[in-house]
Amino acid sequence: MEPMESTLDPTTASGSPRTRTTAAPPPAGELTARDVRIATWICFFAWTFAVYDFVLFGNLLPVLAAEVGWAPAQSTEVNTWVTAGTALVAFAVGPLVDRIGRRKGILISVIGAAIASLLTAVAGWAVGVVGGLGVVLLILVRSAAGLGYAEQSVNAAYLNELFAHAYTDPAKARRRGLIYSLVQSGWPIGSVLAAASIYLLFPVGGWALCFIVAAFPAVFIVIAGRWLKESPQFEAHRHANTGGGSPLAEAFRGESLRSTVVIGLSFLLNWVGVLVFAILGTSLLSAPDGKDIPFTNALVILVVSNATAFAGYVFHGWLGDRIGRRNTIALGWILCGASFTAMLLAPSGNFGIVVALYSAGLFFLIGPFSALLFFNGESFPVRTRATGGSIINAGGQVGAIVSSFLITLALGAGWSWTTAAFWIGCVPIFASGLLILAARNVNPRTVRQD
Repeated sequence: MEPMESTLDPTTASGSPRTRTTAAPPPAGELTARDVRIATWICFFAWTFAVYDFVLFGNLLPVLAAEVGWAPAQSTEVNTWVTAGTALVAFAVGPLVDRIGRRKGILISVIGAAIASLLTAVAGWAVGVVGGLGVVLLILVRSAAGLGYAEQSVNAAYLNELFAHAYTDPAKARRRGLIYSLVQSGWPIGSVLAAASIYLLFPVGGWALCFIVAAFPAVFIVIAGRWLKESPQFEAHRHANTGGGSPLAEAFRGESLRSTVVIGLSFLLNWVGVLVFAILGTSLLSAPDGKDIPFTNALVILVVSNATAFAGYVFHGWLGDRIGRRNTIALGWILCGASFTAMLLAPSGNFGIVVALYSAGLFFLIGPFSALLFFNGESFPVRTRATGGSIINAGGQVGAIVSSFLITLALGAGWSWTTAAFWIGCVPIFASGLLILAARNVNPRTVRQD
């Protein structure tokens, strides 16, 4: 692909006139098509390795709990506190990145997650030695690992701006969502790598070795980071000195307010359903008052969920380039709610029907996230792009906490898994698909330069 000359689109994504900045942007030609390709690959690996560490804790928590003598209630309580800490860290990253730049934000996220991975081994050991203080240390360390989760919102802001520079031709702009969906597919790939590393490393050195090894890929990203260039949009913004105000405050003002509130609430509601079907899916499928499926084969679950996620990311990235990101997200989540509702109504114990509908539900639940994260970048100006994305990203973890509380309350009150999954899973997913339609629509051929 030949480097394209970047031009300023005279209209905003919504079609209204745009005020041109009087500040001169960085000299043309500083960022080449090759630079964009390199950055795309680095962001893919950065996200893959961040996910690798992020999912390790959930996978290894039962083993750690058994080793230190935690009851199931203690284990879930620790995980709840870690989730809350992750949300706070993810929330804090955005304003920082809107001030220091996207390139530095990526490196800080990756390095921070790697350090947290190493410290997790130390903190886990401390739990067994000093008890309560060790638990606090473990929660703080795993909360800091939320830098890895936050990396996806930094990636989205950075690549959105690089693609806006590289794909000013409307015909080529239509490929942006598909390319980003391949970057976002680092989630299922990282999840598979995490499972494989546990399989290979756990028998050798236990859970601690898994976390130690998870830190080493960051070395590759730090070395590769020397080839990352800052986005021209951020450089122009910094050159114009238009960032004197607080990015956090500006995310709740003017043009950004609608995007922050609407997309943020949609993301939060959707994550209420994500916890039910994606994270607690095996509990729902295997429970006698759920679907009563002997779905205990971890390999089958892993293959189904991650293959579905990869295909869903690519499909929704491609579709978003054609009908718009907002419409793609809405359609996907509404079809997701319908698929999971059909699964809940299907005869219990029928493995084929239940797994087919479960796979369809995951396809339409997880896939739209590739469109959503890119849509975040299209919905905010450069001065609040990372901040707005981080607020929305953190909202997912808040939704997970709310969902965990509601599921615990519902099951404790005597609801069946099927009933709880419909009201706490399907209904919020339906609602998120409808609510996202209140966000501004963005023509996928429009390249936003501010």
